[in-house]
Amino acid sequence: MELISQHAKKIMEGCKERAWQHGLRFQEESLEYIVTNRDLLELSPKNMIPTLYDYWVQDVEVLKEKGRYELYPGNPYETVINTRPAISFYNDNNPDWLNVMIFYHVIGHIDFFQNNLYFRHTWDYDFSSRALSDKRMIAKLRSEKGRWVDYVIEFARAIDNLVGYHQLLSRFSGLKNLQKKSRLDFYFDIFLQRNKKVSVASYVKEIERYNGLVKENPAEAEYRFIESVQTKNAEFESLYGKYAQGKKSGAGQDIFEFLMENSEFLNKENNRWMLMVMEAVRTTSLYFQPQIRTKILNEGWASYWHEELFFNDDRINGHEINFAIVNAKVTAMPRVGLNPYALGMRLFAYIEELANKGKISRAFQYLQDREMRQRFDDKAGSGRDLIFHVRENCSDSMFINSFLDQDFVDLHRLFVSGKRLNKERMTWQYYVKSRDAGEYKQMVLDSLYHPPSVEIATGEDNGLYLNHVFEGKPLVKDYIKGTLLGIEYLWGGPVFLDTSEAVLRNATLPAGSLQKAEKPPQEVEWRRMRYRMKDRTLSRKDIS
Repeated sequence: MELISQHAKKIMEGCKERAWQHGLRFQEESLEYIVTNRDLLELSPKNMIPTLYDYWVQDVEVLKEKGRYELYPGNPYETVINTRPAISFYNDNNPDWLNVMIFYHVIGHIDFFQNNLYFRHTWDYDFSSRALSDKRMIAKLRSEKGRWVDYVIEFARAIDNLVGYHQLLSRFSGLKNLQKKSRLDFYFDIFLQRNKKVSVASYVKEIERYNGLVKENPAEAEYRFIESVQTKNAEFESLYGKYAQGKKSGAGQDIFEFLMENSEFLNKENNRWMLMVMEAVRTTSLYFQPQIRTKILNEGWASYWHEELFFNDDRINGHEINFAIVNAKVTAMPRVGLNPYALGMRLFAYIEELANKGKISRAFQYLQDREMRQRFDDKAGSGRDLIFHVRENCSDSMFINSFLDQDFVDLHRLFVSGKRLNKERMTWQYYVKSRDAGEYKQMVLDSLYHPPSVEIATGEDNGLYLNHVFEGKPLVKDYIKGTLLGIEYLWGGPVFLDTSEAVLRNATLPAGSLQKAEKPPQEVEWRRMRYRMKDRTLSRKDIS
């Protein structure tokens, strides 16, 4: 691995100047390295961070990737990491015209890293330097503690998707007391929904009751409303008091933070070294959280700009066909499955055109006539401003929910595919299941990263109680035992996990409604299960 040549660096600096002229904003300094395919195979398990701490799983991944490469060799074009300065890696056999395209793509990524608010917590330090410090610390501890360091890393990595990423972002938003709600907010956000578990109709009635008091007397509305709540619900003040105490109840904390601050085992004099290891794993997870949540946006933004800037660059005259071939491989929209490069790039181009024609407006949304919608154009010309605003403020879920509509699905002839078995040929057949934008949007949303929400509490028996807030997706059973085993070790006491699991039951149908050759359809019933990990033994019972 070595720095790119001065010739290639000059090309990169020319790309930066053109990008600045088009409105992209990023730090001037950057580092570019030439790497071989072997280098890429060894860096990939570390997510391209050369200074990341060493762990045995990474060695296993390197061996797997080497075996895969022998069967299916390929040449990745580039990769870029969000450090200060930004570091990017390039294959050692790229021609100049291809480097121009790749440099523009990388600049798009750097602009996204340094301006999207979901990366806000990464702007004020260089993760590469911090990772190097953690790597040296872990190496030193390994020489003193031996294999116990790797046990702690393994237990910590089992819960590294449960870090308080959004709580961390809230510290940069100016909302210092975001996690401590007023009694009114606690009543609507927590008490009614989690403690009482009221129906939607009852919840709306309470909102209407509060709004009625506001209309009568705004100054005393909240006081009168909370007074009535306390009268009807004797337990309300007690629950709010426990919530307001904060950290011991786990309110607003992730499991990592809670264990590090409240585990008597970890805070013993001889075990405090484990806190340093856990903090290294937690910091690494928080660093990668925004990249997982902005995959479509990030790749779409970079692809949009490498295409936009490449065609306006006079240095690539004569290579348009070569560019078209490479670009088609990267940004082609697949008939089955998802390509984040293609979907993101086309959505950016789509919303830019909508804004240029004034279609991001109520006047357009109210139109029902298909021809009138197609002809609508008030020449607003605000498309470029809108896509920069989206780049700054959105995540993948916001991006998809806000802009993926039926017009976009129809424009690109998208559909949700189904799969069925052809019993005559014994092959799988794919077919068009739906062209509805709602179903296509749901398919995309289902593919996005969505870690489970887990509430934390403690008991008098030194037990740690974890409540999985069920959102329609069950936990993966294969990982429950190992994860709870690690948490029990780090907590120093028994651990309880409440979660929801699907139980199949046969549907009851009228007699004679099924033919003999058919199996009765099965329905799913969600039941509440409690797992207990005590003395490294896992038990499970139905608490529905």
